[in-house]
Amino acid sequence: MRLFFVSLIAGTLAPAALAADIQVSFSDKFQQELEDNYGPREGERLADDIRDDLEHELSKANINPARVSVTIVNAKPNRPTQQQMSDEPGLDMLRSKSIGGMDLTGTAYDDAGNPIGELQYDWFETSIDNVHASGVWGDANRASRRFARKFADSLSN
Repeated sequence: MRLFFVSLIAGTLAPAALAADIQVSFSDKFQQELEDNYGPREGERLADDIRDDLEHELSKANINPARVSVTIVNAKPNRPTQQQMSDEPGLDMLRSKSIGGMDLTGTAYDDAGNPIGELQYDWFETSIDNVHASGVWGDANRASRRFARKFADSLSN
């Protein structure tokens, strides 16, 4: 019985789940880069991260658009992807690093399909000396988090 009341209270206090449909697509150029160089699986990894970041920031700001459409215009990894390591065996996952980041555009829509906000955002590291990312998409993930925060802020104003 005690567990029931704790569960009931927790459910009441928890923020409402985000109902927005978040669609992530790729520009033609980046889609080609995924197919030719990075590997298609990497696009899904980036798309999942963007969805998670947007869900978190929109929920935190208590904003619930009906639909959000995001396009990855370009993205660069910090470390070699699995596909790159397979294609170029000389690459080293730990010692090979590069400047990464991502360029994104997003549009939020209301229930009637009308745009309620748009944002274009890009961030790429500017110096190889600042690249300390341990993951393949470290700088791109940073760009995704910043994009989501700025997008939620722009929709709440």
